[in-house]
Amino acid sequence: MLQINIDDVMKIVNLCVPYLIGLGIAAIAVITVFIACRKKKGAVKYLIRSQGIMALVLALVITVNLICWGPMASLISLATGSGTISEETSDKATKLCTEIAEEGIVLLKNDSDLLPLKTDSNLNVFGWASTNPCYGGTGSGSLSDAYETVSLLQGLEHAGFKLNTALSDFYKTYRADRPSVGMWEQDWTLPEPVKTSYSQELLSGAKTFSDTAMIVITRVGGEGADLPDDVSKVTYTDNSKDYKDFEDGDHYLKLSKTEKDMVDQVCSNFDNVIFVYNGANAMELGFLEDYKQIKSAIWCPGTGQSGFEALGEIVSGTVNPSGKTSDTFVRDLTDTPQYNNFGSFVYDNMEDFAGKAFKGEATYPSFINYVDGIYVGYRFFETAAEEGLIDYDKSVMYPFGYGLSYTTFTQKMGEMTQSDGKISFDVTVTNTGNTAGKDVVEVYYNPPYTNGGVEKASANLAAYDKTGLLKPGDSETVSISFLAEDMASYDSKGSGGYVLDAGDYGISIRNDSHRIIEEQNFTVSSQIVYNESNPRSTDTLATVNQFEEAKGDIEVLSRADGFANYKEATAPPKTMTMPEKYKETFLNNKNYNPEDYNNASDEMPVTGAKNGLALASMRGLPYDDPQWEKLLDQLTATEMDTMVAIGGYQTSAAKSVKKVGTVDCDGPASINNNFTGVGSIGFPSAVMIACTWNDDIAEAFGESIGTMADEMGVSGWYAPAMNTHRSAFGGRNFEYYSEDGLLGGKMAASALRGAEKLGVYGYIKHFAFNDQETNRNNMLCTWSEEQALREIYLKPFEIAVKEGKAKAVMSSFNYIGTEYAGASNTLLNTVLREEWGFQGFVLTDYFGGYGYQNADQEIRNGNDAMLVAYDTETNHLKDTTSATSLKAMRQSAKNIMYTVVNSRAYEGDNAKGGLMSWQITAIAINVVLAAGFLFLEMRMIKRYKSKLELGQTKETTSTEGKTDEV
Repeated sequence: MLQINIDDVMKIVNLCVPYLIGLGIAAIAVITVFIACRKKKGAVKYLIRSQGIMALVLALVITVNLICWGPMASLISLATGSGTISEETSDKATKLCTEIAEEGIVLLKNDSDLLPLKTDSNLNVFGWASTNPCYGGTGSGSLSDAYETVSLLQGLEHAGFKLNTALSDFYKTYRADRPSVGMWEQDWTLPEPVKTSYSQELLSGAKTFSDTAMIVITRVGGEGADLPDDVSKVTYTDNSKDYKDFEDGDHYLKLSKTEKDMVDQVCSNFDNVIFVYNGANAMELGFLEDYKQIKSAIWCPGTGQSGFEALGEIVSGTVNPSGKTSDTFVRDLTDTPQYNNFGSFVYDNMEDFAGKAFKGEATYPSFINYVDGIYVGYRFFETAAEEGLIDYDKSVMYPFGYGLSYTTFTQKMGEMTQSDGKISFDVTVTNTGNTAGKDVVEVYYNPPYTNGGVEKASANLAAYDKTGLLKPGDSETVSISFLAEDMASYDSKGSGGYVLDAGDYGISIRNDSHRIIEEQNFTVSSQIVYNESNPRSTDTLATVNQFEEAKGDIEVLSRADGFANYKEATAPPKTMTMPEKYKETFLNNKNYNPEDYNNASDEMPVTGAKNGLALASMRGLPYDDPQWEKLLDQLTATEMDTMVAIGGYQTSAAKSVKKVGTVDCDGPASINNNFTGVGSIGFPSAVMIACTWNDDIAEAFGESIGTMADEMGVSGWYAPAMNTHRSAFGGRNFEYYSEDGLLGGKMAASALRGAEKLGVYGYIKHFAFNDQETNRNNMLCTWSEEQALREIYLKPFEIAVKEGKAKAVMSSFNYIGTEYAGASNTLLNTVLREEWGFQGFVLTDYFGGYGYQNADQEIRNGNDAMLVAYDTETNHLKDTTSATSLKAMRQSAKNIMYTVVNSRAYEGDNAKGGLMSWQITAIAINVVLAAGFLFLEMRMIKRYKSKLELGQTKETTSTEGKTDEV
C-alpha cells in the first residue's frame, strides 16, 4: 500500500480553506450579534442568541455538506468503496505466488553438485539480510500488510531444514528492522554485524551444528530514487566506527566492507557455502570466483508474500530450478556504456522554467543522454565481444538468459521454413539427466551488419518458450515462429523507417545470449524497406521517423570500426547548458497558453443534447461506430472537464449518458486500494516473473489479479510496468521486467490477457522512456536517437498493445527532448494510436503539477485523464469554451468511456449507478438534521412567545403596582 503523504493532505486541506473561512465569518458574525445584544433583556435577547446559535450550527452543517459534496466528494467516494477478496481467491493467489518463484528463482552456480541439500539436514544461515530479506519494492509496488508473509528462514524451515537459531537470534538482536528506502526519504544503510562481533562460541557452535552455510545478501530498491552510484552522497550509517562500509565513489551494487568481512569469515570456517542474492537489481557477483568454498549461488529477486517457500523447495530439491536471468550480470558496473550518463544532470540555463516538486521546493529542467543507443544490456556485451572491444568472460559474469538446473537437457533444432512472412521451426528438448525439470528454448538472430551502416547488435532475442515438466529421458517438441519483419532494423538516418537488409540472418537456439547450441541461416535476397507503401504487417500506419528532434546534439555509441567512438560517446556530459535552439521549443506551465494552439477551423461540437442514449448501449460496438457521436453529443462541458480532471484511482461519472464512476487501483505486484485499505497478496516482483520465461505463468498472474480486482469492485489496474532496465541502478527495476523489450513485452501482454478475462483493464506504464527515478518529475529531458527509442524502449509497449490488446496506458513524467511525454502528440497519437492501432485512453502518472502538467495541453495531445482525486491548479481545463478545447475534451471522454464500457464495470449488473452509500447516508443525516432543526426552531419560537408573554405580564403587573401606589 502507498503511504499517506502529508503534502497531499495539505493540498486537500487547502481546498477546504475557503469553506472554513466562510464558516469562520459566520462564527464572527454570531459572536458580534451576541455582544451587541448583551444589553437586551428577556425574550428579545433569548430570541437573538438562540437564533444565532441555530445559525452557527446551520452554517457548520452547510459547510460540511459543501466540503463533502464538493472538493472531498471524490475522495470520500473512494474511501467508502466496498469489495473484499474471498479467502478462496486469496489462497489460490498465494499458491500461484509460490509457483512463480519456483520457476523464477535462478540457479547461478552449482559446483560439485552441492545443491540440492538433504531436506532434513542442518543449515547455518549467515547474513543480517536473512532475517530481513527483500519481498518486493517500495512505492506503488509495495505489498499489503494484511497478509502473512513467509520469510526466508520460514521458507527453509518449511522445506524441512533445521536452522541454527543462534545465528538468527544474533542478527535480530543486532537490528530488528530494515532501514526504510521510501518514496520520500531513503536510508540506504545495509545493517551487518562487524566481523569481531561474531563470538568464538557462536562460530564454533555453527561449525558443530552443520558443515554447510548459506550466505544471504539483499539489495532493495523502490519508487522515487535510484540505487546510489556513490554511497557517500546518500544517507548511510556505517556498521563500524573504525572503517567505512563504502569508500567515496563506491556504488551500492557491490559488497560493503562489512559484508565482505562476513563472507571471508564464513568461507574461512566452512567448505560448503551457498550464496543467495536476494534483490532485483543485477549486482556485481565476480567475488563468487574468489572463494572456492562458495560452490552454489542463487539469484532470488523479490519473492512477494509466499515466494520464499520456493527457495526452500529449490534448496531441498523438491523443485528443480528452471529460471533464467532477465538481465546481464556484469563484473564491473562502472564499465558499462550508460554508467556515466545515468543519474542527475541539471541544466544551468533554465532558471526561467522553474517548476515545483511535490513537496513544494523549486526544481529546474534536467536531462539524461541515451548515448548507448541500441547497445543496452546483452546487446552491447555480445556485440562488443564480437567486435573485439571487450573480452567477454572478463566483462560478463552471467549472461542474459542464463540459468542452471539439477538435470541436463539437449535441444535439437528442426528444419527452418518460411510461409506468409513467418519463420517457423521445431525444437526438440530432451531431459538427459536424472531429475525431472523444465527447460527454456531461447531463439536469437544475428543480422548482417555493414561497417558504418545501420546499427545492429549481433544477438537479439527473437522468440522463446518453456517446456512442461520433463521426466528423465522424456522429450518435448516446442514450436517456434516469428515474423521475418521482426528482424528489421530501424534506419532513422537513411530510409526513416524499418529495413530488413539483404544477407544471411543467423537464427540460433542458445543456452543464453552467449552460448549457441545450434544455428541456421535465413537468407534475405534483397533489401525490404517498410514504408508508407509497404508497412509492416502489424502496423496500422507505416512506422516512419517521428522523433528526429529527440536526438539533440548527443554523440551516440556506434558499432562502426569496432566501436571506435566508445570512449567519446560514453563519456559524461560535456555541458550542462541546453542549446538555445532547443530552449526555444521547451514548454511548461510558464509559457504554455492553450489559446496559442486553437485551430480556427475547428467546429464547435454539440453538448447537452437529449438523445436518450446510455453508455451501456455502446458495449461491444466498434470504436468508430456512428452511434458514439450521438452519445457524445449528450455530454456537458462540465461532465467532460470532470472526467478529464478527476481521474486518480477512478473514472468519473457522467449523468447525461448514465456513465457510472469506476475504481482503479495500484499495482504492479498486487492490486491495492489505497483508500479503503483492501488489497491483495503481493506477488513476486516483475523481475522474478520475467525470470520464469513462462508466458503462461505471466497470464495466470494477470488472471489472478483480475479475479481479485473483480471481487474488490475494481475495473482498472495500474500495471503492468514495462520500462527498460537501462541501468542496474534503476530504482524501479524490481517492477519492470527486463533489459530486453521482447521478453518484457511478452510478459506484459500475457498479464494483460489474463486480467482481461475478468474484464479488468491494465494500464501499461510508464509510457515512455521513464527508465530512471532520478529527476523523473523534474522536467527530465530524455535525449535519444530514434532507432534506440523504437527498438529498445518502445518495443515492450508495442508488443503489449499489439499482442496484449491493452486498453489503457499511463504516460510518463519525463520529457522526450523538450516535449513532455504526457503531452506528446507524436507519442500518444501518432505512434500509439495511429501506428500501433491502440484504442483506449491514456492517463497521466501522478498529477502533482510539478510546473509542467496541465490538462489543457495534455488532452490536446492525446492524454485523456489526470491521475489525481481532487482539484489542483491545473487538472481542470482553463479553456472550456473554444471549439478546439471542446473537441479535445470530447475525444478524451470517448476514449475513457470506450475502455470503461467494455470492462467489467458494465458486465452484468455492475453498472448499477445511482447514489453511493455515503451519499445516501449523508442525505439521511441531513433529513434528520433538518427535522431536528425544525423541531428546535418550533421549540425556540414557543419558548420565545412564553418569555414574551411572561415579560408582558410582569410589565403589566409592575405598571399596576405603580398605579396603586399613586
